[in-house]
Amino acid sequence: MTDVAVAGGGLAGLVAARRLADDGHDVVLFEREETVGGRVRTTRTEGLTLDRGFQVLFTAYPAVKRELNLDALDLRSFTPGATIARSGHRSVLSDPLRNPRDGLETLFNREVRTADKLRTFRLQRELARTEPGELLDPNRPATTIREFLADRGFSKAYVERFAAPFYGGITLDRSLATDSRVFEYTFKMLSEGSIAIPAGGMGEISRQLARRAEAAGARIETGREITAVDGDGTVELPGEAIEADTVVVATDPHTARELTGVDSIPTGAKGCVTQYYTLDSYAELDTGKKLLLNAADGRPNQIAPLSAVAPEYAPEGTQLLSATFLGEQDASDERLAEETREALAAWYPERDLGGVELRHTSRIEFAQFPQPPGFLSSLPDPDAPEGPVVLAGDYTRWCSIQGALESGRRAADRARGKLR
Repeated sequence: MTDVAVAGGGLAGLVAARRLADDGHDVVLFEREETVGGRVRTTRTEGLTLDRGFQVLFTAYPAVKRELNLDALDLRSFTPGATIARSGHRSVLSDPLRNPRDGLETLFNREVRTADKLRTFRLQRELARTEPGELLDPNRPATTIREFLADRGFSKAYVERFAAPFYGGITLDRSLATDSRVFEYTFKMLSEGSIAIPAGGMGEISRQLARRAEAAGARIETGREITAVDGDGTVELPGEAIEADTVVVATDPHTARELTGVDSIPTGAKGCVTQYYTLDSYAELDTGKKLLLNAADGRPNQIAPLSAVAPEYAPEGTQLLSATFLGEQDASDERLAEETREALAAWYPERDLGGVELRHTSRIEFAQFPQPPGFLSSLPDPDAPEGPVVLAGDYTRWCSIQGALESGRRAADRARGKLR
């Protein structure tokens, strides 16, 4: 018998477990994998730090500031802006107020018109006056990101050369068919904080949350999967049943739907493939700590200079890059790596970028669920399951670390009302 059983050790489950344990409740969390983290994990091999796909932390997210000790994560930040790349040409687009060093290059960037730069600045100022929670109000009108930008007067060149690859990387949707409210929210967060990765990899976020949950008194049992949740709060594991006053289901969407029978849990999937490469130490990408965005064809969508941002990601004298292809990919790992080499050769015709060696491929079938205009109104409430059961997962909010962390807090709040 326990007060609270938590199914799933991703970000949402860990936050819910810690908050309920802080209240003094007896909490046990069951995670089917051998380590916690869900989609936010890191592996290390041959001195390389390899995250589960390209992931970053937006430091301005309200839930990030509330649930994490950012100083303890030892963050390394990307430079605001990006290098826009296409065959034979590279240019810098940055926020001159936040990154004056790149201000001159941005001013004379011919890939993006001056009018678009002014529209970007005006949008920043407008969103700065808006509370984050208001931007994701389900009752606000919504359209696609592409239509939102067109309505704001942004040119087709701006959309195709910058917005498509940049926000394609965030939403895994280069067509920009995602709900415009997601764009507004993330645009505000980008303007008010940093994009960062922990020196020890994104998995440090999950490990920190687990340590905080255990310090509060929660028990975390890995390698154990809840296979059924009964209407009275009993949870079933292989060969065992445990009675709980309340159950927090914080698994992946498919499993959550199976455990709870809540049909409104979204189970559609957007995937991606991220490859990691090492590069000869003499090769200079000349992008500093900025992302390289593919303004041409999205193959790959973006390249991240990981060891330039976080030297701890690779041994001294080694450069580590990642390249992300959006959607599922039928091509072999080596063929995708060859496409990355071809893209780099086209972007840097004046340089020798030989020695791009594929080190790891991460094929992620489920990275996000689809978020078309209006999706916020269709997401399940944490109280949707029958009985003493609540949901925790970004599928009750929106696809992001913010959504996952916030859902854990909301689930803990609802669980308190069900505890006897």
